[in-house]
Amino acid sequence: MTGALRVGGVTRLTTIDFPGRLAAVVFLQGCPWRCGYCQNPALIPADVPGSIPWDDVIAFLQCRRGLLDGVVFSGGEPTLQAGLADAVVQVRELGFEVGLHTAGMYPERLAALLPSLDWVGLDIKAPFDLYDGVTGVPASGAKVRDSLGHLLRSGVPHECRTTWHLGLFQIEQLQALAATLADLGVAHWSLQTCRVSGTPQAMPPEAVLKSLGERFEQFSLR
Repeated sequence: MTGALRVGGVTRLTTIDFPGRLAAVVFLQGCPWRCGYCQNPALIPADVPGSIPWDDVIAFLQCRRGLLDGVVFSGGEPTLQAGLADAVVQVRELGFEVGLHTAGMYPERLAALLPSLDWVGLDIKAPFDLYDGVTGVPASGAKVRDSLGHLLRSGVPHECRTTWHLGLFQIEQLQALAATLADLGVAHWSLQTCRVSGTPQAMPPEAVLKSLGERFEQFSLR
């Protein structure tokens, strides 16, 4: 299955995408959602062939054994590809820890992967009832909530992160999202700001940031 893995790009070294590890990032092609602020739009089309053969990725990783701690699968949406599970096994057999960046749109696939993962970064794009307006896909919020439940029950170290801007949803809705996540048991939440075309960039007031951070064991602003 890994031979069919469509790789859209590779970051050979990162210190920020897998907490506490020196890692490589493997970006997989394809995503079913259409978020307006996507940072990797070239990775959205699922029918685009990979630009790097998986065998070349493995050859690179073999040369980095003992130099890198881990490998992160990102995207696009990595769980879209059926070959991901086999790729995770192959990377672990090389001695690397494995991290995953996911938006959680395939909860059962994520649940099956969790026993093989060392860390997960889960995107929480909006309050669950507002998801459709962000992703352009009906019922997407319910899938992410299911994925979050699987992740919290698994005990796998993780971070939830939300990209926010006034053009996406209001501060009051951001505060409501923080309350929901905290009530569900999320301990580590990161808030990421972005620029939406035609809308002035803004940050939540300091008092709001303080109140958000007080809900979580770890809170960061990026």
